[in-house]
Amino acid sequence: MKRVLVYYAHPAHRFSRVNKALLDMAKDQTNVTVIDLYEEYPRFRIDIDKEQDRLRNHDVILFQFPIYWYSSPSLIKEFLDLTLEHGFAYGAPDAALTNKIMGLAVSTAGTESDYSETGYQTYPLRTFLTPFEQTARLCNMTFLAPYAYFGAHAEQDGFLNEHVQSYGRFISALRDETLDIDAACALDLMNATNLPVKG
Repeated sequence: MKRVLVYYAHPAHRFSRVNKALLDMAKDQTNVTVIDLYEEYPRFRIDIDKEQDRLRNHDVILFQFPIYWYSSPSLIKEFLDLTLEHGFAYGAPDAALTNKIMGLAVSTAGTESDYSETGYQTYPLRTFLTPFEQTARLCNMTFLAPYAYFGAHAEQDGFLNEHVQSYGRFISALRDETLDIDAACALDLMNATNLPVKG
């Protein structure tokens, strides 16, 4: 069994529909640690030692957030800037994050077709998440295809519930080691329709 750590970051949580539902599902998973970064650090005063211990003591690090200006909310960037220090996260043979798994669970206001070369956003969603992928690579972590929900402001005939249930399966599969990691890395994105769970 792997130890899963979910870092949730939404600066407007009280107005959220999609991420609030995903967070509730994450909290419902047994033997999974869930941290609401904006609740824990409303003034951005991150306890570096505490967070480095959390990172050290978990096998899977999952960041859940809405896309804000083509990236994450600012507290995640601050978190990464401060906690992933040279000598801790990278730059040493025994760096603490080596062989751990990094995943992202993200939502966008735009549709999937918006995030394409011919769409409104010009680039695929995965392109905007490249800094996270390179961060994982620098830290010798395995980077999973992002778990993505498009069109967060639109009603989608029950698809949100399907996505939330699948998110629960995604987290539990990470914990129980039933997610096909190679397949999850090879995908462009993951969602409720293509979750590569073994068995």
